[in-house]
Amino acid sequence: MRIAFLTAPEGVEQVELTEPWKAVTDAGHEPVLVSTDSGEVQGFHHLDKADTFPVDQVVGEVSAADFDGLVLPGGVANPDYLRTDEKAVAFVAAFFEQGRPVAAICHAPWTLIEADVVRDRTLTSWPSLRTDLRNAGAEWVDEQVKVCDGGANKLVTSRKPDDLKAFCDTLLQVFTEESSRRDG
Repeated sequence: MRIAFLTAPEGVEQVELTEPWKAVTDAGHEPVLVSTDSGEVQGFHHLDKADTFPVDQVVGEVSAADFDGLVLPGGVANPDYLRTDEKAVAFVAAFFEQGRPVAAICHAPWTLIEADVVRDRTLTSWPSLRTDLRNAGAEWVDEQVKVCDGGANKLVTSRKPDDLKAFCDTLLQVFTEESSRRDG
């Protein structure tokens, strides 16, 4: 499987990028770092700068059809930036339109709200997004990981870095099942 990881040029919560990336790699799949600009992505440990990561592809030059799934890491600034970029929002929406699985953690559902893909879906997030998600038509639950299949695609969400093990295990299971279903 080829999995897109979409981040802004800076502001991504590093562990929410690196742990799912490692899980995808360890499972024998290909993670691809997609950003709004070429060059590098600046990771953060909360508000402190951390490592940088090379961008593999730019969002305006790829299609959801090029990937088997999408991972949206969190961090406060990362999804806030992504939701202001029309190409990033369209890229996210295309995964839903094409029925491809999406996994989002922490603050990442802000980008989902902007893409108008959470209406009538059940998901979790960092607690401060609860009202935003409800206002966008979603049902918010306080669970370690939530899989919602109440739409055209499967949506995996988690609340925070402490949920990463469950998030990674679940996204791999869901993405594998969905890839097999599409290929089968």
